[in-house]
Amino acid sequence: MKRVINFGAGPAALPACILKRVKEELLNWNNTGVSIVEISHRSKEFIDLGEKIEFGIRKLLSVPDDFAILFLPGGGQTQFAVVPMNLAKGFRHANYIQTGYWSKLSVEEGKKYLNVHLAATNEQYPHKITDTELWDIKKNAAFTHYTDNETISGLEFPSIPILDGTVLVSDMSSNILTRYINFQKIGCIYACAQKNLGIAGMSLVIVRKDLLDRALPQTPSVFNYGLQYKNRSLLCTPPSFCWYIASLIIEWLESEGGINEMSKRSMVKSDLLYNCIDSSNLYVNNINHDYRSRMNVTFRLVEKELEASFINAAKKEGLLFLEGHRSQGGVRASLYNSISENEVISLCSFMDFFEKSTKRV
Repeated sequence: MKRVINFGAGPAALPACILKRVKEELLNWNNTGVSIVEISHRSKEFIDLGEKIEFGIRKLLSVPDDFAILFLPGGGQTQFAVVPMNLAKGFRHANYIQTGYWSKLSVEEGKKYLNVHLAATNEQYPHKITDTELWDIKKNAAFTHYTDNETISGLEFPSIPILDGTVLVSDMSSNILTRYINFQKIGCIYACAQKNLGIAGMSLVIVRKDLLDRALPQTPSVFNYGLQYKNRSLLCTPPSFCWYIASLIIEWLESEGGINEMSKRSMVKSDLLYNCIDSSNLYVNNINHDYRSRMNVTFRLVEKELEASFINAAKKEGLLFLEGHRSQGGVRASLYNSISENEVISLCSFMDFFEKSTKRV
C-alpha cells in the first residue's frame, strides 16, 4: 500500500523507517522479551534508554553542561502553566510577547500564577513580529516568554531574540531540532514531542540549572523541574512509548546529518513551497517575508470558495491534512523534519495542476 503524505500540524508524520522499526520491535523490545509498553521504568534497560535520549539531545543541540534536560508528561500547552509554576518564586511579574494564537494562550495561562506584563503584541499587525527594540521589557520580572514559531498563522522568529537582564523562555514546540540554538541567550526552552521529536504525550524541557530552585510551593511534584532533574525525569512512571519513539527520532536525525542538515533541508523545503505560492495567480501568503515560518506554510486561495475543492482534490492525490486551523481556515502545509523535499515537490506539482484546472494561469 502506498503511503500518503501527511502535512498535518501535529501529531505529525513520522519517517517510514521508524514506523517499520516500531512494528518489528513492538513485541520484543531490545531483546528483553517484552514490549516497550510493558517494561518497568525502573529496569536497567529503561534507565539506559533515558540516558540515551538525554545524551542524544545534548549532542544534537550542543546543550551546555549547565543546562538540565528533562522529559516530562504532557504537551506544550501543559508547559504554559508549568513554566510560571517553576520560575515565579520570589517574583510578581513576567513579561510575555504575543505573536499569535499559541502565545496568546500562554499569556492567559500565565495570568493564573503571575501578573502578566504584555511587553509586545502584534495584534494590530498580525503578519509580522514587533521589532525587539520596541519591546517594553520589565527588568524585575521572573522571565520573558515568547513563542518561536506560531503554527497557525505561519509566523516564525528568524533567530532567538537578544535580550539583556531577563530570563528568556522560548516555546519551541514546532521548530525544535530544526536549527541550532544559542543557549547563551536562553534560560529555558520547551517543546512538545509530536512535531519533531516523536508522538504526543511528552515534552522536552531544557532549563538552566541555576533556575531549578524557583518553583512555587504549590507546584505539583511531577511538574517540578528541580525534583524531576534530581530523579532523571523518573519521579513517577513516564510516558514510556514517547521516550522510545524519541530515541528512534534521535537516531534517525543523527544518521541523516544532524541539526545542520535539518536546518538546510527546512530552508530548501519552505523556499520551494513559498516560491510556488508567490509565482501563482491563485495562492496568497500575506506573512511578512522576514517572518515566514519554515515549519508551517499557510496560504489562502484568491477565490476562497475553491479552498474546500482544493483540499478534497489534494486528498484524492494522497496529500492529507492540509486544512488550516479551525480558528483561521485556509490551507496549511506543515514541513517538519520528517517531510522530504520530494514530498514538498509533489505538493507543488499538485498546486500547479489545480491552478491550471481553474484556468487562472
